[in-house]
Amino acid sequence: MTLAADLQLKLYRDMWTVRSFEFGLEREFKKGNVPGMLHTGVGQEAVQAAIAANLRRTDAFFPDHRCHGLLVLAGTPGQKIMAELFGKATGVCSGKGGSLHSADPAAGNFGDNAVEGSMMTTALGVALGFQMQRRDDLAAVIVGDGTAGRGEWHESLNLAATWQLPVLYCCVNNGYAISTAVGASHATENLYEFAQAYKMPAVQVDGNDIDAAYEATRAAVESIRAGQGPYFVEYKTWRWQGIFSGEFRPAEEVRYWKEEHDPLKLARTHLLTTGLADEATLDRIKAEVDAEVEQWITFALESPPPDPAKATANVYVGWEVEPR
Repeated sequence: MTLAADLQLKLYRDMWTVRSFEFGLEREFKKGNVPGMLHTGVGQEAVQAAIAANLRRTDAFFPDHRCHGLLVLAGTPGQKIMAELFGKATGVCSGKGGSLHSADPAAGNFGDNAVEGSMMTTALGVALGFQMQRRDDLAAVIVGDGTAGRGEWHESLNLAATWQLPVLYCCVNNGYAISTAVGASHATENLYEFAQAYKMPAVQVDGNDIDAAYEATRAAVESIRAGQGPYFVEYKTWRWQGIFSGEFRPAEEVRYWKEEHDPLKLARTHLLTTGLADEATLDRIKAEVDAEVEQWITFALESPPPDPAKATANVYVGWEVEPR
């Protein structure tokens, strides 16, 4: 199925939004303006754009720690996400959430957790609620390949299949769990095979091909909304940044993913060769996105830090905490 021209251009803009956001964030992190640790989604832009384009505001999603761009694409203002990552009071969680715990239920974002995989069980409760209310909304949970080694992975898949819950499993297989290659820690490098064992539809798709990623996600969402139970999509992709300085990955592997299979390059080439856009149009999209992201960064830099007196606000319910 060929995607409409306006949709392809929107997805291209969305991918650039993710990349520009992450590049700007990484730049400011190196300057010391972003506290804590930073995990970026550079190289995985097509996955985030495909997921965001198929969700609606009444759905719920549980992002992983590389989903900064997805948070913006899902509807939370970019400056509020950026300010949150800068630890500022104007952030979506008043600077308390940071990269791993930003949530915005108004946009369907139920938040990440530093314990990767735990959201797979949390998502079941939200999905069960949708099912009991007879809604056709779904709960999407975004996890990495390393999560396949945790108990929550299999517990979640089993219960979702048993109860036929409306869960969209988005497995972003970027090849490495920290520094361990997926094939070195699992019996198969094709993680969708695990989901098939739990009797649910499960597919693998090129996560750097935006058309393929969008179509696979669309088919999964339509199946879930039709009451067919959970669906598992494995997006084969690759992250540009390592988990730590000095991380080793083969030079040829790095060259292939950055030079030959960059999702932005692939999309640009496709749009140009099919005549859906010209160089000037694509350059203008990038320039517009870059300028907007810089505005978000300026907003974050100029925002005030959180008030220490409000440290316990929204943490405890119904009672005050007195200092010692």
